[in-house]
Amino acid sequence: MRQPAEGSGFRLGKILGIPIYVDMSWFIIFALITLTLSQQFSSLHPGWTPAQHWMIGILTSVLFFASIVFHEMSHSVVAMHYKIPVQSITLFVFGGLARIGREAENARQEFNIAIAGPLASFFLAGCFWLIAHYGGGNEMVHAASTWLSEINAILGLFNLAPGFPLDGGRILRGIVWGITKDYTKATRFATVSGKAIAYAMILYGVWIALVLQFPGHFLNGLWLAFIGWFLLSASQESYVQVAIRSSLTGVRAADIMSPEVPAIARDTSIEEYIHEVLRTGRQCHIVMGPDRPVGLVTLQAAATIPRDEWNMNSVQAVMLPVEKIPYVSPDEPAVRVLDRMQSQEITQMPVVSDGHIVGMIARDNIFKILQTRMHVGSLAGQ
Repeated sequence: MRQPAEGSGFRLGKILGIPIYVDMSWFIIFALITLTLSQQFSSLHPGWTPAQHWMIGILTSVLFFASIVFHEMSHSVVAMHYKIPVQSITLFVFGGLARIGREAENARQEFNIAIAGPLASFFLAGCFWLIAHYGGGNEMVHAASTWLSEINAILGLFNLAPGFPLDGGRILRGIVWGITKDYTKATRFATVSGKAIAYAMILYGVWIALVLQFPGHFLNGLWLAFIGWFLLSASQESYVQVAIRSSLTGVRAADIMSPEVPAIARDTSIEEYIHEVLRTGRQCHIVMGPDRPVGLVTLQAAATIPRDEWNMNSVQAVMLPVEKIPYVSPDEPAVRVLDRMQSQEITQMPVVSDGHIVGMIARDNIFKILQTRMHVGSLAGQ
């Protein structure tokens, strides 16, 4: 699956420059899968020692989650081919999420990025099948490879379900987008499909848990219902994001920026700066040198200095140097500005034209116009 969610949790490292994170919830499912596999291998291969059951269970679990990383990397590589930035990949209880900086620009990109994941899972299923059948006949290798082949095939098929935000839902959106040339309509169609699948999973899971009184069915049913609930929540959240994009269509940074650029001298103490913030309510200032801007300081940055050291430090000690300040151009779409603010975890950005700061744009400004436009849209629909 893909989602512009923030990378979080324990960082494993980088692959192709993309940070890989492990959410704390991942350890729960890793332990459950390892336990299940060790019990399964113990039942199917009673001649193995307990140490072998646990060893192959742990190894198979690791390879399974490596398969998920490969699945998400496939999305990411195709996205990067289209110059779409990928901030991170996070493993969590349901699998993996690739944090992609922005949505695809057209239907072809959407389709190709989405289908890359299931194709990668089917590719791995085939590779593990070949290892299981032509890997030399080792019983442990055969058992692990067989399970990995089957689970990757299931993973690929599950992600092809036409329910947004699963890969299949995004593939469906790409197809409908290509036919209708309407991104919002395509997203609405894929979201409705996603909700239908989610509700079906919830109802079927509850039916399995409460109606089919067979051993093990209760937990299996609850798990299926829980996955359905997760997909329903994700589908609704994804559509809200699309509604935001639609409401901000045509709005540029210049339309919502404030032409006032609050500035403060670089030798101002943090004590004085805090008083200035309290007086004006402005939490972001350009730091000025003798004849030009040298950085940007925020209330959050100033607050990193201990209270008893405010008088001994100037804003220059905590400012972001001018060469590192993220900025936007007056013509940049507001939705892209909002995406950048959220991905970089900042609330304000200067607007720069011809090398000069011509205004400041705050996330609150974007939310205000978004709220107004959505309110007007709801009144028009009455």
